[in-house]
Amino acid sequence: MISEIVNEYRPLRIALLGAGSVGSQVARLLLENSAELSARVGANLELVGIAVRNLDSPREPGVPAELLTTDAESLILSADIVVEVMGGIEPARSYILQALNSGSDVVTANKALLATHGTELFDTAEQVGAQLYFEAAVAGAIPIIRPLRESLAGDRIKRIMGIVNGTTNYILDRMYTTGAEFEDALAEAQQLGYAEADPTADIEAYDAAQKAAILASLAFHTEVPLSQVYREGITKVTKAQINAAKRDGYVIKLLAICESIDADDAGHKGISVRVYPAMIPNEHPLASVRGAYNAVFVEAEAAGQLMFYGAGAGGVQTASAVLGDLVSAAKRHVAGGPGLADSVHANLETLPIERVYMSYQITLEVTDKPGVLAQIASIFAEHGVSIETVEQSVAVSGGQLSKTATLEVGTHEALGASLSAVVEALAASDAVEAISSVIRVEGV
Repeated sequence: MISEIVNEYRPLRIALLGAGSVGSQVARLLLENSAELSARVGANLELVGIAVRNLDSPREPGVPAELLTTDAESLILSADIVVEVMGGIEPARSYILQALNSGSDVVTANKALLATHGTELFDTAEQVGAQLYFEAAVAGAIPIIRPLRESLAGDRIKRIMGIVNGTTNYILDRMYTTGAEFEDALAEAQQLGYAEADPTADIEAYDAAQKAAILASLAFHTEVPLSQVYREGITKVTKAQINAAKRDGYVIKLLAICESIDADDAGHKGISVRVYPAMIPNEHPLASVRGAYNAVFVEAEAAGQLMFYGAGAGGVQTASAVLGDLVSAAKRHVAGGPGLADSVHANLETLPIERVYMSYQITLEVTDKPGVLAQIASIFAEHGVSIETVEQSVAVSGGQLSKTATLEVGTHEALGASLSAVVEALAASDAVEAISSVIRVEGV
């Protein structure tokens, strides 16, 4: 009966662009599970070719040599659905535009391309009635794009807070669990294949910022240029910060935060999209995300709190998300009808971090003498920042008290501009010997 249903519709021709760690797994799974996937779709799925840059490059097992070609353009024009997993901006952008303009649906895992040229690609897809699928572009195997795009389309997203980069989470987790220094944890991540030889995109949070832009665009129905995503990497996170956070019941994670901002005193309303290392309390669900895993924590007005957790990277894991999109695209061909346009109707302003309310934990080395605490408190008050907690300690060396004391100051939520002004004033104060640590606090 299944074979009769499948045979009622013509075979769907699939073109694969890229045969790296993800592309090779897509090819293998598509070929091995062809009968089962075809039965789910209602049509035979035929992998007609795999476009690569160099036919002689080493390949993963499961990539038939007879399917390889360097003529990507001809392959695209012969396909019903194009799967792009080659990465980078060009020629991926040109290939996807060519595929869409020829009427093909496109499945992509290319977060960098979507973050920089997403509007152009989605506009093109809408104009020609095609569909662009991109579940694999954010958080690997974790299904987060479709829930935001469809399941929560009738709700109002208030906030998204996610661990969306496995490399940085592995590094910070090793620093937390083993006491490793940043450089040692990074080297270990590279040895295990979690980090590239050049880890800049991960540890400087470029990768996470791209994913944050995509998530925010979907959640708030607003175009979010990558240039408007605030970004800080983890290279300045120290072992001392990790240990201090652990002592106080917190863990430091690189967080991608997308949130709706209610109108401020000046009537400004918008969204905030930012990526930085922050302390979160041990009780928060994201605090327990270990190793190279990812998780996305969503707060919606009606649905409440939702958490999506799983492998954020890896060839076979990402291939799973790609194949899920491929099945959806194939079902659309069988059922007929135009593609689903992505909504950017809200057109909300992306606010700079200076206009966003946050909490800080600031560690200072101060002169240990009367009146210093009052002097420090006056600096916070002068800039409108309320102190929530203060903890003071004095080091002892050789039985003698140090002439300096360590102050850990936790703030209530305050504007980013005010907090920056406080840090600048503290640095200029003669009561402050050094600012040891400035880190944001989230999830409280």
